[in-house]
Amino acid sequence: MPVPDRHEAMAYEIVAVGSSAGGVKALMAVLGELPTDFRVPLVVVQHLDPWHDTALAEILDRRSRLRIKLAEAGDVLEPGVVHLAPPNRHLLVRPGGVLELSATDRVKFVRPSVDLLFESVAAVYGPAALVCVLTGTGSDGSAGAEMVKARGGTVVAEDPETAEFKGMPQAVVKAVPADLVLPLDEIAGALVGLVKGTRTL
Repeated sequence: MPVPDRHEAMAYEIVAVGSSAGGVKALMAVLGELPTDFRVPLVVVQHLDPWHDTALAEILDRRSRLRIKLAEAGDVLEPGVVHLAPPNRHLLVRPGGVLELSATDRVKFVRPSVDLLFESVAAVYGPAALVCVLTGTGSDGSAGAEMVKARGGTVVAEDPETAEFKGMPQAVVKAVPADLVLPLDEIAGALVGLVKGTRTL
């Protein structure tokens, strides 16, 4: 009997998204297209000004059918809820879907770090992890994507050629064999299809 492709039988338990420069517009595009019945939790790192409060959660919440909130330490992930890393704090996911905030050193000059988020997601969820890197400068997210792939998870990247800032997605594509490399307007549909099991890799 043939062994089913691992992605055909995959039940994703989390979606983690990382973005930087140009990311607010990209997050609006992706989160704004996800349906109300999107059945896994999402965690997002967008590089923000570390010294100022942010209204990003409220801005994105107005554009999305999902609930979007700034993550707080001790929050437990819920399907259809987007937890956004607050300014100047790393966002980590621990066993049981419990969120942790950390003020440890910057990684690649940034805090919050996409790499640290992805690494924590890979450690907890393994092959049930689905991560996505959008527009941004620098290489944050590439080391985390390597960890996700090493644990059997799935990596989606915005196409560097069409991204507003190609640095982050390009670094990911160079670091790992990304499962999907897509223009921004196709990413939400791909995430929905992967989570629902109607799209295979």
